[in-house]
Amino acid sequence: MRIEIDGIIFSDDSREVLENIDSCIFVKTKLNEKYIDEVSKSGAKIITPLELKSHFKKMPKIVGITGTNGKTTTACCIYSLLLSLGFKSALLGTRGFFINDKQILPKGLTTPTLLELYNDIKIALDYDCEYFVIEVSSHAIAQSRIEGLDFALKILTNITADHLDFHKSIEEYEKVKNSFFSDESVKLINKDSTNARFNVINAWTYGIENMANLTPSAYSLKDSISGHIIWNDFKNKIKEESVFFSTLVGKYNLYNILASIAAVKILNRDISLESIANALDDFGGVEGRMQVVNTNPTVIVDFAHTTDGMKNIFEAFIGQKIKVLFGAGGDRDKTKRPKMGEMAEIFASKIYLTSDNPRSEKKEKIIDDILAGIKNKDKVVVKTDRAEAIALALSELNNDEILLILGKGDETYQIIGEDKIPFSDKIEVENFYKN
Repeated sequence: MRIEIDGIIFSDDSREVLENIDSCIFVKTKLNEKYIDEVSKSGAKIITPLELKSHFKKMPKIVGITGTNGKTTTACCIYSLLLSLGFKSALLGTRGFFINDKQILPKGLTTPTLLELYNDIKIALDYDCEYFVIEVSSHAIAQSRIEGLDFALKILTNITADHLDFHKSIEEYEKVKNSFFSDESVKLINKDSTNARFNVINAWTYGIENMANLTPSAYSLKDSISGHIIWNDFKNKIKEESVFFSTLVGKYNLYNILASIAAVKILNRDISLESIANALDDFGGVEGRMQVVNTNPTVIVDFAHTTDGMKNIFEAFIGQKIKVLFGAGGDRDKTKRPKMGEMAEIFASKIYLTSDNPRSEKKEKIIDDILAGIKNKDKVVVKTDRAEAIALALSELNNDEILLILGKGDETYQIIGEDKIPFSDKIEVENFYKN
């Protein structure tokens, strides 16, 4: 990857630098450090990400969101609120790269490589963006893909088990997530996340169960989310109150909304809480996140692919007849598979097990791992082909039941072996009801 600033070319690719020693500067990162000796011997100039940042005449206010669940919805909601309040803003994350409500780049990594990130910031500055909202993955933190950046605000949504294939243990995963909040930069923490560890200097909080800077004094989760919230700036003895309403559903989305409102309030203390809450009207949610694809009967597509993520979805429909269809990603954390099965058995009357993105693993083996957590196999139907599984589940769905199709959200492909095959849960459902 290369980036050009004021006619100077910077690259993180040692091959490009070695071929253009006189005109290209090598940016040292954690992912290319093994090539440093070779580049150094060539006489090429080498700089750090911090030095690269010094070549920017200005930087936007960067807002970074990390957490196991809720990153995408929270990032999109903050972005929406900022736009509604009149700020030019950029959004970079799972869904792609957006500037001022227009998509600039398609989906990629949750957090791109370091030089790609700096290049996206440069593009945002070309559009005069004041804010740059980014989802920060645990991989990006561990691999220093955000090195050198100053954050106007860092946000923690929650920490539950995920990516243990990469981090090896929940303890290491928590350590990596929490390391993002170890400095004295301004941060916003979910007060109800019991395993959050952070530097209390410049820390703000939000929560439902515990006292925090932003909390709801009353709320309703019936069919939508509404309530009354209180903002307490304890240090400056400032208190504000407001009502709010959102078309989103579920307690977990209440957390995402609180994080978003608190974030915008921290970034803009002079804007009233009521004005920020009113801007929620323009945010209708994120494609593939609790997305209602059909009504009567209700079919919902969601990205939930962890035990905690599934629990959040299920709890949004307590008291209703729930059926669920899901699988698990291949070549990823295997320890969560039986736990996902166990969680589905608690809440669902019928479980359709199928493939997700099996990658190099056998679909049947992944499903067997999930089945290990389900005691009552009578409520389980196994169909490895995801399209066939969706069609079967829909054909058996009654009008008084809800079908949750989990794991892939708005993904438009399925990874089988090394092939990336076009596939969309949403389109499968829409096509079924067209016929």
